[in-house]
Amino acid sequence: MLRQSSSLARIGARRFSSLGMQAPTTVTTLDNGLRVASETLPGETATLGVWVDTGSRFETDQNNGVAHFLEHLIFKGTKQRSQYELEMEVENLGAHLNAYTSREQTVYYAKSFSSDVPKATEILADLLSGSKLAPDAVERERDVILREMEEVEGQLEEVVFDRLHEVAFRGTPLARTILGPKDVIQSITADTIRSYVQQHYTADRMVVAAAGGLAHDEVVKLADKYFGKFPGKPATPPFQWEPSIFTGAEVRVHDDAMTGGAHLAIAFEGLAWNDPDVYALQMLGALLGSFEAKVARGAGVHSSSKLVHDLARDDLAQSIMPFCTCYTDTGLFGVYAVASEKNDLDDLTLIILEEMVRLCFTVSDADCERAATSLKANMALSLDGSSHVAEDIGRQLITYGRRIPLSEAFQRIDDVTPEDLMRVANRVVWDQEIAVASLGQVKYLPDYNKLRGRTYWNIY
Repeated sequence: MLRQSSSLARIGARRFSSLGMQAPTTVTTLDNGLRVASETLPGETATLGVWVDTGSRFETDQNNGVAHFLEHLIFKGTKQRSQYELEMEVENLGAHLNAYTSREQTVYYAKSFSSDVPKATEILADLLSGSKLAPDAVERERDVILREMEEVEGQLEEVVFDRLHEVAFRGTPLARTILGPKDVIQSITADTIRSYVQQHYTADRMVVAAAGGLAHDEVVKLADKYFGKFPGKPATPPFQWEPSIFTGAEVRVHDDAMTGGAHLAIAFEGLAWNDPDVYALQMLGALLGSFEAKVARGAGVHSSSKLVHDLARDDLAQSIMPFCTCYTDTGLFGVYAVASEKNDLDDLTLIILEEMVRLCFTVSDADCERAATSLKANMALSLDGSSHVAEDIGRQLITYGRRIPLSEAFQRIDDVTPEDLMRVANRVVWDQEIAVASLGQVKYLPDYNKLRGRTYWNIY
C-alpha cells in the first residue's frame, strides 16, 4: 500500500510539472510533394536548410560513399557561380553554410540574418539543382576525401562505431560506412554522382525546414519559388528498400602498439524511431550514465549511476558512454567504453553487462524519476538556437512524418513507469544477441560466447 501511494505521488508530481510554451511548427506541402516546415523564434537570425531522406544505407556496394562525396563536391561551383563567387557571396552575407551526411539523411543548411534568408534559400537551391559536378573537381575532391579517411582512422571512437555497424548489420545496408571503402571512392565518377542525385533527390523525399525570425508564409513562398520545380515522386520506385538485419557477431582490431586502454562497444539490437518503447529505451540509457575520468576527477564514485560508481571505484574505465541509436527499421543500444591503463577487460565487460541485465529486474521509482528528468533536460537543452530547432524539425519530419511537440514528448516520458523500463530492458537486453567491436590491446577481452553468456543470469 505504501509503494502504491509513493508511485501515485511520483506520477502526480511529474504529470503536472510545468513546461514553457513552445512555438508551433507549421507544415505545408507543395504541389511537387516537398514539405515546408518552420517555427518562428524571437531574434534577427534564422536557419533554413534542406533535409533529404537519403544517406549511406541507400547506396550500393558499387557506389558506397557517393552521398558523402556529393556533400563535398556540391560546394565546388554551380552553373551560375564559381567556387570563389559562392564563397565570397556567403562571406559577404556573414552567413554560415554547411552540410553533413549520415546513414539515413543528408542535410544542407544556412544560418544568416533573417533579412538574408531569401538569398540563402536561392544559394541552397542553386547548389542542389545546378552544381557542375565537373570531372576535374571530382578528381580534386577525391584526394581530399582520401585524406579525410586517413584522418578518421585516427579518431578511435569513429573507427569503433563503424566496425560495430559492420558486424551488427553484416551484409545489409546499415553496415556500409558513410565515407565508403577506399577502392570505391577511387572509382566514383561525375556520372556516378549525377545518377545518385537523379535517383534520390526528389521533392517527395525532401524537407525544407526553417527556424528563427521569419514567418511561415515567407518560407513557403521561398520554397515554392526555388524548390517548386524539383522533380516529384517518380511513377516507379527508383530503388528497392532493403531492411537491415541485426546479427550477433564481433570484430577485434588488435593493435598492441596502441598505448592506453582498449576501446570497445557492446550493443544489443535497439528500436526503430517509431517504436512506442523508444522513450523508455532512452531512459534506460540515461540510467546507465556516462563518465569521463579526466573531467570527473574522482567524483565518479559518488555518481547516482551504479555502473559509473562501480567502474570509477575499481578504476576500470577512462570513460563510458551509453548510446541509443535509432534508424527507420532497427537500432543499436549499448555502451561505448575506453578501458583504464590497467586494461582489465574481463572485469570491465562483466560490470557493464551485469548492470544492463540488472535493469531487467531492479528499477525503482527514484530511478524512473531521475531518468525522466535527465532525458527531458537533454531534449530541452538540445533545442537551444535556431540551427538546433531547424535540425529537430527536419529530422523529425523525415523520421516521423511530423514534428512531435515537447509537451507531447514530455508527457510520453512521464507516462513511463518502472515496470515499463524493466519490460523494455527484458525485451532488448535479457538473453539477446550482442554485437561487439574492439580496438587496441584486446588480447584479453573475453571471447564472444563468454560475453554472450553475461546477457542473462542463471536464476534457480
